[in-house]
Amino acid sequence: MPYYRSVGEVPRKRHTQFRQPDGSLYAEELMGQEGFSSDSSLLYHRYAPTAIVAAEEFTPPAVTRVPNLPLKPRHLRTHKLDGGPADPVLGRRYLLANDDVRIAYVLADRPSPLFRDATGDHCLYVESGSLRVESTFGVLDAVAGDYVVIPTSTIHRLVPTGDEPARLLAIEAAGHVGPPKRYLSVRGQFLEHSPYCERDVRGPDAPLLVDGEEVEVLVRHRRGWTRYVYAHHPFDVVGWDGHLYPWAFSIHDFEPITGRIHQPPPVHQTFQGPNFVICSFVPRKVDYHPDAIPVPYNHHNVDSDEMLFYTGGNYEARRGSGIEQGSISLHPSGFTHGPQPGAPERSIGADYFDELAVMVDTFRPLDLCDAAAECEDPGYAWTWARRP
Repeated sequence: MPYYRSVGEVPRKRHTQFRQPDGSLYAEELMGQEGFSSDSSLLYHRYAPTAIVAAEEFTPPAVTRVPNLPLKPRHLRTHKLDGGPADPVLGRRYLLANDDVRIAYVLADRPSPLFRDATGDHCLYVESGSLRVESTFGVLDAVAGDYVVIPTSTIHRLVPTGDEPARLLAIEAAGHVGPPKRYLSVRGQFLEHSPYCERDVRGPDAPLLVDGEEVEVLVRHRRGWTRYVYAHHPFDVVGWDGHLYPWAFSIHDFEPITGRIHQPPPVHQTFQGPNFVICSFVPRKVDYHPDAIPVPYNHHNVDSDEMLFYTGGNYEARRGSGIEQGSISLHPSGFTHGPQPGAPERSIGADYFDELAVMVDTFRPLDLCDAAAECEDPGYAWTWARRP
């Protein structure tokens, strides 16, 4: 994250003696990206973060991937997935994936195990309900409309809160997720033309300090999964500082960029990841040229697959195609897509769109995973051929 935070107790100088009340040293841990040459944070533990007492291979729920064949647009109805609520990590139902990103959905009603993903950052979107993200950095509370970015290898636990299960869209990267570079200065400050800024970003503001011995942590790594048993609970951090930590940002704080004629999807970009971007479509005033057609034109983004998750309001370009709350559309490279029949005419004269959606554009093809077959609307591909 592009700004510095200091939470809890830290010494005045890094890598110097910092002693506990009994005179022993706190255990310093540097967590950093790109081999000491990018963002990092320093954490101070009561116990050695390296102390494990057991390790065994762990077999996670199986996930299969098949190519999008025949190549066609898809409509997935996430609210129709089989099965009841589950935990927000192991209960994820994988829908789409390639070697850069995995996209899953979960209806979560119970805490996850302690978990560390050493393969990449996670970006979670809370569709409904609420969630507490507990980690070595502290607590971060999230509600409907929040994105939560969890950096690679952060030990964390996801705890649904409130009276209803939390509905989550999980975007799991094979690398790092952050704000678009064009919105940041060379020193990492949000620039004036950015649609959000530091004031909109939340991070943990106090240590969590949990006691416990011989605590299990599931770790996904580049060779598979391992279940570790740590000698002491990893949430024993008394303080930390740096630029790397879990953070949250509400889609409702995204300030839309508009124009006289239809603006292309890059104006909606919110995050970038390895070979993919995440965009936010929010309620906004629309095109004000006297001859404007506010809905998007037919387009063929020859380098990208486009996934759109519909999470509120009325998405004008897809009205009449069966799109509903929690729908996901997939429009692959190789298919020209655009508004549904009748949508351009209906949009003329509109001055405001009340829509909420999260888009993921990938630069490698997305495969279909198991859960996609369970909730696909088989008639979606043919809706462009129907009369308005």
